[in-house]
Amino acid sequence: MPRQITAFSNPLIKRVRGLRDKRHRREERLFLAEGLRILAEAEEAGTLPQMLFFARESGDHPIVRRLSAKVEGQGGDVIETSRDILHKLSGKDNPQAVLGVYRQFDTALSRVDRAASGIWLVAQAMRDPGNLGTMLRTGDAVGAGGLILIDDTVDPFSVEAVRASMGAMFTQRIAQARWPDFIDWLRSGDGQLVGLSLDSSVDYRLPNYVAPTFLLVGNEAQGLPSDYAAACDLRVKIPMLGKADSLNAAISCAVMAYQVLGQRLP
Repeated sequence: MPRQITAFSNPLIKRVRGLRDKRHRREERLFLAEGLRILAEAEEAGTLPQMLFFARESGDHPIVRRLSAKVEGQGGDVIETSRDILHKLSGKDNPQAVLGVYRQFDTALSRVDRAASGIWLVAQAMRDPGNLGTMLRTGDAVGAGGLILIDDTVDPFSVEAVRASMGAMFTQRIAQARWPDFIDWLRSGDGQLVGLSLDSSVDYRLPNYVAPTFLLVGNEAQGLPSDYAAACDLRVKIPMLGKADSLNAAISCAVMAYQVLGQRLP
């Protein structure tokens, strides 16, 4: 049976609220996800929360009942609480009716099986959690193997990034690495590294992409560093016909991913 917590001063509430902070997430190796849709996507992908919080008026929802039974069945903690406390946990003015606490995934590059997919997304020094979440959604949509984060990036386990992924972080492998380690790993096996660069003269629609294709996008403000671009097997650009000089990093990645996918669809 779920237990009830109604006090803001409860130690567990304070502990879970701390997961909004990156330092606490790293120490605990946990992260937050909120909303019935995201938690249902995680369940479908085979991942259950270690702790499940729900607003008392949502207790009869079939998804909440199913998740509660499964979490308790695996020895997890199920807590019925108020929307005010859910607001305190998530930081949203209009909190979702359900929130889960999940164990962070292993993000070691050595765990990536490049043969698992013909498309991989790679982001260098990404700063915007919305862009990171959007890239995960793109990866899920095109059947990519996952997202490899290069150098210092926004935390993929932040509440904002998880929210923006709309559940895709549970279907996509996430890896993190420094640039030299990534290049060494990439060159140790098959893989074509394709960089998106405004300095390229090659239209993205022209090349034939070789699987597995690793699509590399740079930082939202600076783009790819010149030495990173030089290390690519191929550099391409998306033509800009208006006054803007570039597309949003996540949108550019989506355009490229569908171009690569389109070459492989029957």
